[in-house]
Amino acid sequence: MSIKSFAAKIFAGYIRKKIDNWASRPVEVQEKVFRKLIKKGRSTKFGKDHDFLNISNHKEFAEKVPVRDYEELRFYVDKMVAGEPDILWPGKPLYYAKTSGTTSGAKYIPLTRDSMPTHIEAARNAILCYIAETGNSRFVDGKMIFLQGSPEMEEKNGVKLGRLSGIVAHYVPAYLQRNRLPSWETNCIEDWESKVDAIVEETRNENMTVISGIPSWVQMYFENLKARTGKPVGELFPNFNLFIYGGVNYEPYRAKFENLIGRKVDSIELFPASEGFFAFQDKQNEKGMLLQLNSGIFYEFIKADEFFEEKPKRLTIGEVETGVNYVLIISSTAGLWAYNIGDTVQFTSLSPYRVIVSGRIKHFISAFGEHVIAKEVEEAMQEATSSTGARITEFSVAPQITPEGDELPYHEWFIEFEKEPENMDVFRDVLDKTLQEQNSYYFDLIEGKILQKLKISTMPANGFQDYMRSIGKLGGQNKLPRLSNDRKIAEQLEKIKKQ
Repeated sequence: MSIKSFAAKIFAGYIRKKIDNWASRPVEVQEKVFRKLIKKGRSTKFGKDHDFLNISNHKEFAEKVPVRDYEELRFYVDKMVAGEPDILWPGKPLYYAKTSGTTSGAKYIPLTRDSMPTHIEAARNAILCYIAETGNSRFVDGKMIFLQGSPEMEEKNGVKLGRLSGIVAHYVPAYLQRNRLPSWETNCIEDWESKVDAIVEETRNENMTVISGIPSWVQMYFENLKARTGKPVGELFPNFNLFIYGGVNYEPYRAKFENLIGRKVDSIELFPASEGFFAFQDKQNEKGMLLQLNSGIFYEFIKADEFFEEKPKRLTIGEVETGVNYVLIISSTAGLWAYNIGDTVQFTSLSPYRVIVSGRIKHFISAFGEHVIAKEVEEAMQEATSSTGARITEFSVAPQITPEGDELPYHEWFIEFEKEPENMDVFRDVLDKTLQEQNSYYFDLIEGKILQKLKISTMPANGFQDYMRSIGKLGGQNKLPRLSNDRKIAEQLEKIKKQ
């Protein structure tokens, strides 16, 4: 065991104890975060506009500060981006994480001197919790790859901006820099396919031990490795035993990953976003990720089925239940106040508080009142692939409201298979049955003959990559929506099928 590996074990034990300490006092810790945020925000324009001086508890906060998304907060963001200080948080931001907006082009999410360290610490602590639990620290001596955006940054009115993953690249600890791949030059390549080609060449002969990234894009890297070398990833990298991922559910990809690797590897799930690092998997055999209650983020939760009501109830950490779909609302040291990040979560445990990401409040299917969410289609897909031996590359689901003739409406599943099931009808039946078992609304619509059972449209090889390329979203930080409530994506996928 190297000195670095030995030191990592000791440090991991220390950090695990600190985490257990705050995780055992959730309400107290969140109350402390809330008080600090309000105190700090009083000197800002936002704080003055919302009477922070007279806010002393969550009830008063909820009365004075409405829930907003980016567009509704834009009045303040635009002032901040224009260079004005003390708008959402004291002073000016340290960075802007630039992301793609769905309605108005680029979004600028502030990262402050107070919020930036929490992104780094959470990512570090996820790995340290894994070491503390498993005792495996040998991987710190090997090479690690993080598939991410370019670290190159622009500047806007004296504040640097770039993709979050690129900004974080500047904070990789010195003791890991020597082990980190790809090179700076390769990371700066903007064209994703050229970048993956360069990463393959840089890593194919290295001792890779940790690989991290969004599953769909790591899959592309693995496929290219296997095509270039003719070897499974696990044979090429015999010491590769840890996959770190976030952004989308890994389970639909797991069978294909294990086929590409040639064996099982441990994995750590993360829940990072430009707006904050919210949770990470702290136990290998526990479902869900540990919610980061001590990271300068105050959480509120609104039941998803009440979210679009005029005044939905805003719950705090001590009021949530397991198995309920909540819209996640945050206030943070980045200067985001009662901010709707768009994600929905469900709690899998209340001691400690662990969550899974169940979907997006805007990404669902309810064209017929069925309220189908991402978690449900992903679990249905997992059951169908595991029970039939099929392997998928990617999938997306959309409603077909006006089929031809006298046909009943249905859900259309666009699926790109790596390995098709021997019997597609059986595969479809498992998908549909599992979805009915999870969603009583969908079951009732099928039973009542309002909907017919789902249909599968098989996509050609690389069909989803072609779609993402066609909309300018081919890249390591972009995710395909699992669900759509209309046919916009479906129509583009149909065109690709006909090519």
